[in-house]
Amino acid sequence: MSLLKKTLQGVVKKTLIAIFACSAMMATSVSAAEKVYRLKLAETWGPNFPVFGDATKNMAKMAEQMSNGRLQIRIDSANKHKAPLGVFDMVKSGQYDMGHSGSYYWKGKVPNTLYFTSMPFGMLPAEQYAWFYYGGGMELMEKVYSPHNLMSFPGGNTEFQMGGWFQKEINSVDDLKGLKMRIPGFAGEIMAELGAKPTNIAPGELYTALERRTIDALEWVGPSLDLRMGFHKIAPYYYTGWHEPGSELQFLVNKRVWDKLPADLQEILRISMKTAAYDMYVQAVHESGKNWATIKTDYPNVKVKNFPPEVMDALRAANDKLLKEHAAKDPLTKEIQMSQAAYLKQVRAWTDISTKAYLDNEAK
Repeated sequence: MSLLKKTLQGVVKKTLIAIFACSAMMATSVSAAEKVYRLKLAETWGPNFPVFGDATKNMAKMAEQMSNGRLQIRIDSANKHKAPLGVFDMVKSGQYDMGHSGSYYWKGKVPNTLYFTSMPFGMLPAEQYAWFYYGGGMELMEKVYSPHNLMSFPGGNTEFQMGGWFQKEINSVDDLKGLKMRIPGFAGEIMAELGAKPTNIAPGELYTALERRTIDALEWVGPSLDLRMGFHKIAPYYYTGWHEPGSELQFLVNKRVWDKLPADLQEILRISMKTAAYDMYVQAVHESGKNWATIKTDYPNVKVKNFPPEVMDALRAANDKLLKEHAAKDPLTKEIQMSQAAYLKQVRAWTDISTKAYLDNEAK
């Protein structure tokens, strides 16, 4: 065999090897790009629950469409997994890949989780979103959730919440003593400080608990959801809010599941959650405005009340006392509180001279 022929055969052989190697790499790449990732999400809400449930459905739909079907999320409502207040544990353990709930529901397990839903006398929705994304809130939330193999993202804001439905009128602080009320989060601790008996009950059990007098009062959300729950039929006093000025739900994601997603699907999931959260906020404003417009005509027996000044003063005093006690127990608690207080002071000055001034001028 001539030297030229041997050389040509060597070149051909190397070329074929290179082609086969390239083809294998391309096949692997195509296979990875086409792989479908199927995640399971557990939500605290029942099937087809309005507004809250819409947020999870919107998120899953966007993720699937933007990923061209590569990211598919199955949603299991509370009737399926049977643990509406067990979402934290189910996602942490890997039983579910994702969850949708309220961060302050986990304060009994991880006390610092309560700061990422809403705080009494705290930030309004726009202020809180600004704190999350530009004021360090997301970083602090990561500090709280990462030790539990979890990632938490804003999951939709209910907007300003009403103070609750009461079967009896509240005229003084004494009327709160012994009051059995469904009220979660830091507000529940404040009510306990004033002698009430707070509890947390799953959404699907609220009406029955109030009807059977297992509880004397409850707070849920506001007109966007309260009227369709029927609370006005059994508790005629509807009080204005103080405890949840901008309640943010959450999307929980198991960190190991997140790390296994390709970078593009991580970003698609992130954008889907963020967009669905904002859309829920807008929907909540719409539903509350629509339902409030009918409350006087359709539900004339509802008595809308403000808590007396004496009660509001006591609530504020208890809030300040408990914040100091919590901060003294844990450095991270103090860090979160200081971050929220500093940001609120800064942003509220703008809210006062913009939104509040506009409303005050409009009312004149």
